[in-house]
Amino acid sequence: MPPFTFACPQCHALLDTSTPNLWRCPAGHGPYPLEDGIWRCLTPAQSSYYAQFVQEYETVRRAEGWGSPSAAYYRALPYPGRDDPHAAIWHIRARSYQTLQRRLLAGRPPQRILDLGAGNGWLSHRLAQAGHHLLAIDLLVNPVDGLGAHHHYPPPPFLPIQASFNQLPLAAGQADLVIYNGSIHYATDYEQTLREARRLLAPAGTIVIMDSPCYSQPSSGAQMVRERQARFQQAFGFAANALPNENFLTPGRVATLAAELGLTWRIYKPFYGWRWALRPWLARLAGHRQPAQFYLLAARANP
Repeated sequence: MPPFTFACPQCHALLDTSTPNLWRCPAGHGPYPLEDGIWRCLTPAQSSYYAQFVQEYETVRRAEGWGSPSAAYYRALPYPGRDDPHAAIWHIRARSYQTLQRRLLAGRPPQRILDLGAGNGWLSHRLAQAGHHLLAIDLLVNPVDGLGAHHHYPPPPFLPIQASFNQLPLAAGQADLVIYNGSIHYATDYEQTLREARRLLAPAGTIVIMDSPCYSQPSSGAQMVRERQARFQQAFGFAANALPNENFLTPGRVATLAAELGLTWRIYKPFYGWRWALRPWLARLAGHRQPAQFYLLAARANP
């Protein structure tokens, strides 16, 4: 068991973790079982709330060809082979990961890290291999593209937990890093989601947002959402809008969150190559909307 103190996601009472395959809440919520190596910390109401979103998300991901039957594939991420159908996306994620390592983790002792939106666990695996303590948290538990892929990775392990970002099964004040791993844009209310992250931060802890789309103007983000929904409607028969996700970030939204939550942000801009750097200029010349940018945002609580 990693060095975290677990608490009921509903009432925050410390959980009884003495039973190997079951966490119990002293107030009678739960229980929270271990199934297929994954701690299940969603309430029945949450499972129902997220069901359509999960079903549609997994439908799209299967159609797009994510995942592999090979353990070597998962262990190599974020560096798949050049013939991978999503090599361009993994290139972005690799540069973000390198920036995370260089800017926020280099030279630091083992950190207690929450990987929120862990997906198949690639980031948790990488950081656990570097000596950090990891909780991999996601809604998805399938064995190809969700937490069920955890069996592909060798020790040292990370702990997979199915939970909502807004109600995490942890006591306050103990996470050195809370990383939204390509996932904050799925939140329906950034303030609510980040308030939960702030609750969990240890003194001098950091909230990290990586690989979520950023736009300088909200209109470009809104147009991106409309284009994506139209594409999904045509391809799959649904717009993939089962939840009112916020979908993207803007400088104004980030500034508002800083003021509301008492945070100070630093922005790191990974270099993805000259072709990527020229995209905004080429889009402007062609009269297209601004393309998404992917930054690494790091926030600490104000004194």
